Amino acid sequence: MATSMNWERLICDTRLGLEHHKETKSGVRSDFERDYDRLIFSSPFRRLQNKTQVFPLPGSIFVHNRLTHSLEVACVGRSLAGEIALRLHERYLHESWRGKLWNMGEIVAAACLAHDLGNPPFGHSGEKTIGEFFSNGNGKVFKEHLTPQQWDDLTHFEGNANSFRTLVHQFKGRRPGGFAMTYSTLASIVKYPYSSTHAGEKGKFGFFTTEKDIFEKIATELGMIKLASEKYCRHPLVYMVEAADDICYQVMDIEDGHKLKLLSTEETIDLLTGFFDDKRKAHMHEVMQNVADPNEKIVYLRSCVVGLLVQECAKTFVEHEDEILQGVFAGSLIDNISPLPKKGYKNCSDVAFKKLYRAGYVVDVDLAGIRIINLLLDKLTQAVLHPETNYSQLLLNKFPQQYDVHATTLFEKLQGVLDHISAMTDVYALNLYRQLDGISLPTV
Repeated sequence: MATSMNWERLICDTRLGLEHHKETKSGVRSDFERDYDRLIFSSPFRRLQNKTQVFPLPGSIFVHNRLTHSLEVACVGRSLAGEIALRLHERYLHESWRGKLWNMGEIVAAACLAHDLGNPPFGHSGEKTIGEFFSNGNGKVFKEHLTPQQWDDLTHFEGNANSFRTLVHQFKGRRPGGFAMTYSTLASIVKYPYSSTHAGEKGKFGFFTTEKDIFEKIATELGMIKLASEKYCRHPLVYMVEAADDICYQVMDIEDGHKLKLLSTEETIDLLTGFFDDKRKAHMHEVMQNVADPNEKIVYLRSCVVGLLVQECAKTFVEHEDEILQGVFAGSLIDNISPLPKKGYKNCSDVAFKKLYRAGYVVDVDLAGIRIINLLLDKLTQAVLHPETNYSQLLLNKFPQQYDVHATTLFEKLQGVLDHISAMTDVYALNLYRQLDGISLPTV
């Protein structure tokens, strides 16, 4: 068993499904840049514009949705990976493969774009609702007809595992390899590189039973350390993707909370300057004296915080590189930054939990999302299980062709339902709910 991973294998441009079709391409784009561009132009990525990040989709005040969040995470991830590559390039100055390190930014940026592709409508409550439908809801009836691991896949439904499925599964009418992404980009989105058998109390895992062989093939090719059956250590670039996500959602949620007047300007300034020492704080307050617009003050502070956290996380990664390559690094990069910015991050996290994530209309959307997804699961699972009825046949016509609702096994039929629901935007899910519940009729 390998005791350490190495960058020469970890950075690999082999494409899933095209392993035997290697060819030299013209132009300036690398294969990892092609991954990024392929995602930007894809339908699943476009649909993120109508999926909730934290706050309900905006009216007159624009806050982050899944699309803008993913774009910002990709921007921060590229910068973070670039900082790390610069420092590691000096460390590996005499290695023949060190040029591969410059691909880190391209790989991480693509993985950041893809990290939320599998999330269902209505934010994280959508994930929990799907899992609870099977563990405590009407979906309990399926347990006796499924294997223990298939049941774990459903009751621990995970957006991260569904993102991996979205990218690699050969849906009906599609080519082998799914999006045909590079091995390194695919490995970099798997935050929890193990099956649902190892999900534990948190219920986190990285790939469904149906994609297990694909993940294991990728992990083996990249030299990722195997810890147990169906369990691996992370690809090192996952830490960069995770850090970029952590930075963006925490800091941007505070900015959104200020825009929505859930946080006062004074409170927001105190939170964002809390990452810095007194000397830097004094300079920041001096700069803000020349800015009258409160929102612009927050934009300035937000940019300072993001810049600081990128440097802190880059420093942490390089200092702990050996532990990361050996698969023994504990926690996330954010968990291991310097005490002062770490305290500032925790303060933001505590305030966000108390004042933002429990805000009245955030809770209202969560409650509505739970009701909507439960009804859709009820109606759609019954349709795929009893396709002989007229109602079911009409409802099955609403499924996109690529979802295999006529599969030969119960588990694959249920996955077809989850593929369809997970791909829905908030607006589409709401409209379909209204139609199926008799609240509204479609207009012509």
